Amino acid sequence: MIYLVAIISSIFALGMALVVLYIRTKSAKKPATAKKIILPPIFMSTGALMFIHPMFRVTAVEFFEALLVGMIFSIFLIKTSNFEIKENDVYLKRSKAFAFILIGLLIIRIILKLYLSRTIDVGELGGMFWILAFGMIVPWRIAMFFSYKKVKAQLNTSTNIPTI
Repeated sequence: MIYLVAIISSIFALGMALVVLYIRTKSAKKPATAKKIILPPIFMSTGALMFIHPMFRVTAVEFFEALLVGMIFSIFLIKTSNFEIKENDVYLKRSKAFAFILIGLLIIRIILKLYLSRTIDVGELGGMFWILAFGMIVPWRIAMFFSYKKVKAQLNTSTNIPTI
């Protein structure tokens, strides 16, 4: 039964990864904004309400382990998220590596989930993987925000140069 839950949730995670890749591909065609960068972690933060239910609560050690792994995973996403100036706007630069990294991280998460589901209760494991994902998205989006602001400042500086 536990394996069935782990497998079903892994299939769901794969579907979500495909949705993220699709959204990322579409968003690269539109100018980036601070709002588009900041809102996803805020929306995801509502998932913390799961910890109200005792089934999902984790120990302090499990919390920090999951958070650390998420922060390490975020490094790969940070490295593949860059901005560029096109047509007087700031755009997220397309990266072929991003898709491979996202899928690679997903595969690692699925393998970890299947392995850890033998010894950790499914509810706790769900909580740990939410913490891992949140620990991955927050540093990534913070880094994206600062990178965006830097490129936006360059754009503003170049467009505000008085011409004679």
